[in-house]
Amino acid sequence: MDAQTWPVGFRCLLLLALVGSARSEGVQTCEEVRKLFQWRLLGAVRGLPDSPRAGPDLQVCMSKKPTCCTRKMEERYQIASHQDMQQLLQTSSSTLKFLISRNAAAFQETLETLIKQAENYTSILFCNTYRNMALEAAASVQEFFTDVGLYLFGADANPEEFINRFFDSLFPLVYNHLINPGVTDSSLEYSECIRMARRDVSPFGNIPKVVMGQMGRSLLPSRTFLQALNLGIEVINTTDYLHFSKECSRAFLKMQYCPHCQGLTLSKPCMGYCLNVMRGCLAHMAELNPHWHGYIRSLEELSDAMHGTYDIEHVLLNFHLLVSDAVIQAHLNGQKLLEQVNKICGRPVRTPTQSPRCSFEQSKEKHGMKTTTRSSEETLANRRKEFINSLRLYRSFYGGLADQLCANELAATDGLPCWNGEDIVKSYSLRVVGNGIKAQSGNPEVKVKGTDPVINQIIDKLKHVIQLLQGRSPKPDKWELLQLGSGGGMVDQVSGDCDDEDGCGGSGSGEVKRTLKITDWMPDDMNFSDVKQIHHTDSGSTLDTTGAGCAAATESMTFTLIGVVMLLPGIW
Repeated sequence: MDAQTWPVGFRCLLLLALVGSARSEGVQTCEEVRKLFQWRLLGAVRGLPDSPRAGPDLQVCMSKKPTCCTRKMEERYQIASHQDMQQLLQTSSSTLKFLISRNAAAFQETLETLIKQAENYTSILFCNTYRNMALEAAASVQEFFTDVGLYLFGADANPEEFINRFFDSLFPLVYNHLINPGVTDSSLEYSECIRMARRDVSPFGNIPKVVMGQMGRSLLPSRTFLQALNLGIEVINTTDYLHFSKECSRAFLKMQYCPHCQGLTLSKPCMGYCLNVMRGCLAHMAELNPHWHGYIRSLEELSDAMHGTYDIEHVLLNFHLLVSDAVIQAHLNGQKLLEQVNKICGRPVRTPTQSPRCSFEQSKEKHGMKTTTRSSEETLANRRKEFINSLRLYRSFYGGLADQLCANELAATDGLPCWNGEDIVKSYSLRVVGNGIKAQSGNPEVKVKGTDPVINQIIDKLKHVIQLLQGRSPKPDKWELLQLGSGGGMVDQVSGDCDDEDGCGGSGSGEVKRTLKITDWMPDDMNFSDVKQIHHTDSGSTLDTTGAGCAAATESMTFTLIGVVMLLPGIW
């Protein structure tokens, strides 16, 4: 039947059914029942009764009155009623399932974009500022952000290991190009020795530990958040295809299709009758409600806490500034590091080679390093907030599912004649039970026994993920002030609100600022005119260098910088 004739045919059948339903007593023909049975594709009409007759072989739709059903029809109706229930469950959860799955995909895509953007910022830092080491650093930068992505999306990776691996690989480059510069490179063996010595000589001060702290505080909550969303989808998929007991299959049949056997093809169950059947058959599912409510509440608490240095967007997009600080720290302690490395690795045996220079400026788009502009409305934190606001509406989804199905889909409107399981009546007269397993002891329509192992397994998973979510929710009052450097050099403040005064800048707050105190580690041959600033805004639209000399230097001088870059011999 084509798309145009289908509605017309369906309306005709409904009209016939209305006529049949009006004859609730003394049905003379089974024609409407036969047509609806065939319309539902439940089977051929051959062998079906033309007129009501006795049905002694019926198992569920038994009646003292003549019936339009046979045992075979009853079996087909039972299959149809089970399919109808599965379809109702899937339809009722479809909006919730789409909400979670769509946002899980969107969050992952946004994180992938942020990782690429942070990698680009770091590559731009080396290409614009430390050009001689840029191409050599490219592999380490790419490997680092690949590891970040793998960890975020569930791989068995260790952030401490890949952070250490990045700074281990960075030290030989800084040593060869800044601390002991020249037009030649040391041997691979010597570079490996320098790499191995990094953790002993601590050329970057406490910056690697700061990176570990920031990455640990931001990566793990984001990873857990994504894992929790995937579990939410798993919970819905499981309950969509929940296996019903034989008792419930018979109750669904009796409620939905037994009226057909009496020619009542348009009748609907009474509200109280429907509630007893659905609350009984969804009693185990209703036990999910407090855990599902706790799951959404824990997601909300974790999302609210993911700001400042707990916000992965802030941490990733400011990683290049810490790398810049690390390079500066190492250079300012160059003489001490030179002596330490010579003591550990000896003096290098050099071979004359020209260091490759970065060609980034000429081919930004070719190498996929073009930065993108992002408005404040597009931040990950705003997306999480919108998602949680929508998800909050479903906190009691499982507790009210039976009532929702009866009110919206199954039951007759109050005041209208309805089916009570035996006949058409004005109202349902039996006791209506509540939701949950404990309330079913007096259910007159469905006997609920024991527990459901599938539901119990889902509850265990929800309990576990709630513990993970609550364990990843940071406590702002325990945030610490981290000192960078061992000689009173760099100071990076990390606070709960992480505002501009704290020196870490929030998402969308404009400039990302860090405080540098010039003290006794200022080298004698360094001039303030040799200092440039990297200006970075949260929009991500530019990352460039502009001259910014200081008028004078004092013994102890503090100034605000946005990533400090030294123009030192051998860099350009």
